[in-house]
Amino acid sequence: MARFHFRCSECSQELDERPGLYVCPACSEKQTPGGVTRGVLQVVIENLPTTWPDARPGSPKFLTAFLPIADPGCLPPLPVGDTPLFEAPMLRRALAMDHLFVKDDTRNPSGSTKDRASQLVVAKALESGADTIATASTGNAATALAAVAASAGLRAVVFVPAGAPPAKLVQMLSYGAELLPVAGSYDDAFELSLAACERYGWVNRNTAYNPFTIEGKKTTALEIAASMAPEVPDAVVVTAGDGVITAGLAKGFADLEAAGLIGRRPRLIVVQPEGTAAIAAALRSGARDITPVPGAASVADSLTVEAPRNALLCLRQVRATGGAGVIVGDRAILESIPRLAGLTGVFAEPAAAAALAGLETALEEGSVDRTERVVLVITGSGLKDTAAARRAVEMPDAIEPRLDAVAAALQIQS
Repeated sequence: MARFHFRCSECSQELDERPGLYVCPACSEKQTPGGVTRGVLQVVIENLPTTWPDARPGSPKFLTAFLPIADPGCLPPLPVGDTPLFEAPMLRRALAMDHLFVKDDTRNPSGSTKDRASQLVVAKALESGADTIATASTGNAATALAAVAASAGLRAVVFVPAGAPPAKLVQMLSYGAELLPVAGSYDDAFELSLAACERYGWVNRNTAYNPFTIEGKKTTALEIAASMAPEVPDAVVVTAGDGVITAGLAKGFADLEAAGLIGRRPRLIVVQPEGTAAIAAALRSGARDITPVPGAASVADSLTVEAPRNALLCLRQVRATGGAGVIVGDRAILESIPRLAGLTGVFAEPAAAAALAGLETALEEGSVDRTERVVLVITGSGLKDTAAARRAVEMPDAIEPRLDAVAAALQIQS
């Protein structure tokens, strides 16, 4: 069992776990409504393993070696993680990159990497005896919570912008979540969920607020490193909204380096859409803080936030790896959906396909070299937003049920 405590990412104060502790009490006094989260806490594992566990990633034995779980029996029964990392020969050829790998997190049970955070939050809720967990989300985090909570018999209350993709709403309702569409932005839903959790005593799963969300998402890095050992990627390309997936990757690689299981950390390349690029813009300009994006908008709904809640920690972590920020347009994101699917067989939602657009931009800008060992993290399934994918393909007209119609449609010469 991993022993742990919390450390504030701003003032470095160390704190023990206690009910209701989510952020640093001192630094959270600087919090402004709708602003980035102040006093984000990180989990410090005190007894990291110095050898790889003799177990599959995603198994209770593997997870309890690296995660702050007191009782393996509290892990939800729904299997999460252990998603494939694979060579993509057609994509390698298209990009002239002989050492490119794809981490396909669309294979998680709800179809996104957000299941990893929900797995740990639900496990901690079960340890504490809680029965209700709430979250604000653009869609994927809420769906992930709904799925994992359903498997554990817990109540899930989810706050989402009213304009979230219908497929995600249907998915979370099917899992039994109590859905509260909010007439406003994700940031509005976030603030309302904070108030509701405080009023009703629910466990709060909010990204960049509950410290176990970052810790749960570090398992992506653990799996990448375990699969590639003894090699280490030179760079990992991932998209960002609030910056918690990036923070999870950074935390995972930092823990592995501290444990001596890898010799160095890969550079993190953070990709954001141009209409909601607060983190990437700060990385590119060298700013120590972010400038919120009022009215943030993008076809990549999962990445659309005005004030990325985990921005301050994310900026420091990415810079510590020598990483970079990349900004891509909505057209490039949409074009990347069929391009990624056609070259790898992975159908991704816009927020995930944006990673490919970002990789191609990073190659052009020089923050990634074609000779490097690179991992492209695909965070969410295209089945979550088929309406967006529909904009990237041309639907053919119906043909008559005759062979000559087949030949004409496919331009087959007789």
